[in-house]
Amino acid sequence: MQRSCKLLANFPATGPSVDLRKASATLYPPIPLYRRLLRAHRNLPLEMRSLGDEYVKEEFRRHRMVTNPIHVMGFLTQWRRYLDELPRDSSANNFKKLDPTIFEKMSAEQLGQLYELMHATRDVWKPVSTEDGAEDSRS
Repeated sequence: MQRSCKLLANFPATGPSVDLRKASATLYPPIPLYRRLLRAHRNLPLEMRSLGDEYVKEEFRRHRMVTNPIHVMGFLTQWRRYLDELPRDSSANNFKKLDPTIFEKMSAEQLGQLYELMHATRDVWKPVSTEDGAEDSRS
Protein backbone atom coordinates (compact mmCIF):
# COMPACT_ATOMS: atom_id res chain seq x y z
CA MET A 1 0.00 0.00 0.00
CA GLN A 2 1.48 3.25 -1.04
CA ARG A 3 1.37 6.67 0.50
CA SER A 4 -2.03 7.40 -1.03
CA CYS A 5 -3.59 4.63 1.06
CA LYS A 6 -4.26 7.05 3.88
CA LEU A 7 -6.69 8.74 1.54
CA LEU A 8 -8.08 5.41 0.39
CA ALA A 9 -8.74 4.38 3.97
CA ASN A 10 -11.23 7.22 4.13
CA PHE A 11 -12.77 6.21 0.80
CA PRO A 12 -15.83 4.13 1.73
CA ALA A 13 -17.31 1.35 -0.35
CA THR A 14 -20.09 2.65 -2.53
CA GLY A 15 -23.51 1.17 -2.64
CA PRO A 16 -27.14 2.15 -2.23
CA SER A 17 -27.33 1.29 1.48
CA VAL A 18 -23.91 2.58 2.56
CA ASP A 19 -23.76 5.72 4.68
CA LEU A 20 -20.53 7.29 3.45
CA ARG A 21 -19.73 9.11 6.67
CA LYS A 22 -20.21 6.02 8.84
CA ALA A 23 -18.22 3.81 6.47
CA SER A 24 -15.24 6.16 6.41
CA ALA A 25 -15.35 6.64 10.17
CA THR A 26 -15.12 2.92 10.88
CA LEU A 27 -11.82 2.31 9.06
CA TYR A 28 -8.33 3.08 10.24
CA PRO A 29 -5.52 4.10 7.91
CA PRO A 30 -3.19 1.15 7.18
CA ILE A 31 -0.32 1.95 9.56
CA PRO A 32 -2.45 2.67 12.66
CA LEU A 33 -4.51 -0.45 11.89
CA TYR A 34 -1.32 -2.51 11.60
CA ARG A 35 -0.11 -1.19 14.96
CA ARG A 36 -3.45 -1.84 16.66
CA LEU A 37 -3.46 -5.41 15.36
CA LEU A 38 0.00 -6.10 16.76
CA ARG A 39 -0.97 -4.51 20.09
CA ALA A 40 -4.16 -6.59 20.26
CA HIS A 41 -2.10 -9.75 19.73
CA ARG A 42 -0.31 -9.04 23.01
CA ASN A 43 -3.38 -10.39 24.81
CA LEU A 44 -3.19 -13.76 23.02
CA PRO A 45 -1.33 -16.85 24.23
CA LEU A 46 2.32 -16.86 23.13
CA GLU A 47 1.88 -19.42 20.34
CA MET A 48 -1.11 -17.61 18.87
CA ARG A 49 0.58 -14.25 19.20
CA SER A 50 3.65 -15.30 17.23
CA LEU A 51 1.52 -16.92 14.53
CA GLY A 52 -0.80 -13.90 14.35
CA ASP A 53 2.02 -11.36 14.26
CA GLU A 54 3.77 -13.15 11.41
CA TYR A 55 0.54 -13.46 9.45
CA VAL A 56 -0.35 -9.78 9.88
CA LYS A 57 3.15 -8.70 8.84
CA GLU A 58 3.15 -10.92 5.75
CA GLU A 59 -0.32 -9.81 4.63
CA PHE A 60 0.46 -6.12 5.02
CA ARG A 61 3.74 -6.62 3.09
CA ARG A 62 1.90 -8.44 0.29
CA HIS A 63 -0.64 -5.65 -0.03
CA ARG A 64 1.79 -2.76 0.27
CA MET A 65 1.76 -1.94 -3.45
CA VAL A 66 -1.98 -2.43 -4.08
CA THR A 67 -3.49 0.64 -5.73
CA ASN A 68 -7.03 -0.54 -6.49
CA PRO A 69 -9.32 1.33 -4.04
CA ILE A 70 -11.80 -1.54 -3.89
CA HIS A 71 -9.10 -4.03 -2.89
CA VAL A 72 -7.65 -1.64 -0.33
CA MET A 73 -11.08 -1.02 1.20
CA GLY A 74 -11.81 -4.74 1.37
CA PHE A 75 -8.41 -5.41 2.92
CA LEU A 76 -8.78 -2.71 5.56
CA THR A 77 -12.39 -3.66 6.28
CA GLN A 78 -11.59 -7.32 6.87
CA TRP A 79 -8.65 -6.53 9.12
CA ARG A 80 -10.82 -4.07 11.09
CA ARG A 81 -13.42 -6.81 11.57
CA TYR A 82 -10.69 -9.16 12.75
CA LEU A 83 -9.48 -6.53 15.21
CA ASP A 84 -13.00 -6.13 16.56
CA GLU A 85 -13.31 -9.91 17.04
CA LEU A 86 -10.10 -10.29 19.06
CA PRO A 87 -10.54 -10.75 22.80
CA ARG A 88 -9.80 -7.67 24.89
CA ASP A 89 -8.08 -9.58 27.68
CA SER A 90 -6.05 -12.76 27.85
CA SER A 91 -8.51 -14.58 30.11
CA ALA A 92 -11.36 -14.30 27.60
CA ASN A 93 -11.95 -17.25 25.33
CA ASN A 94 -14.47 -15.83 22.90
CA PHE A 95 -13.20 -17.15 19.60
CA LYS A 96 -15.88 -17.67 16.96
CA LYS A 97 -16.27 -20.11 14.10
CA LEU A 98 -16.20 -18.77 10.57
CA ASP A 99 -19.53 -18.00 8.99
CA PRO A 100 -20.34 -20.60 6.27
CA THR A 101 -21.14 -17.83 3.77
CA ILE A 102 -17.52 -16.69 3.99
CA PHE A 103 -16.36 -20.06 2.67
CA GLU A 104 -18.53 -19.62 -0.42
CA LYS A 105 -16.82 -16.34 -1.24
CA MET A 106 -13.26 -17.68 -0.87
CA SER A 107 -11.08 -18.56 -3.83
CA ALA A 108 -9.34 -21.93 -4.10
CA GLU A 109 -6.07 -20.29 -3.04
CA GLN A 110 -7.68 -18.79 0.06
CA LEU A 111 -9.22 -22.13 1.00
CA GLY A 112 -5.79 -23.74 0.64
CA GLN A 113 -4.26 -21.12 2.93
CA LEU A 114 -7.02 -21.66 5.46
CA TYR A 115 -6.42 -25.41 5.35
CA GLU A 116 -2.69 -24.88 5.97
CA LEU A 117 -3.49 -22.52 8.84
CA MET A 118 -5.78 -25.12 10.36
CA HIS A 119 -2.97 -27.69 10.36
CA ALA A 120 -0.43 -25.17 11.70
CA THR A 121 -2.66 -24.28 14.64
CA ARG A 122 -3.90 -27.78 15.42
CA ASP A 123 -0.98 -28.54 17.76
CA VAL A 124 -1.53 -25.33 19.71
CA TRP A 125 -5.06 -26.30 20.74
CA LYS A 126 -4.56 -29.97 21.58
CA PRO A 127 -5.82 -30.79 25.07
CA VAL A 128 -2.97 -31.07 27.57
CA SER A 129 -3.21 -33.31 30.62
CA THR A 130 -2.62 -31.52 33.90
CA GLU A 131 -1.24 -32.98 37.12
CA ASP A 132 -4.65 -33.87 38.54
CA GLY A 133 -5.63 -35.80 35.39
CA ALA A 134 -8.04 -33.18 34.05
CA GLU A 135 -7.61 -31.94 30.51
CA ASP A 136 -6.92 -28.35 29.76
CA SER A 137 -7.84 -27.04 26.29
CA ARG A 138 -5.04 -24.46 26.30
CA SER A 139 -1.35 -25.27 26.18
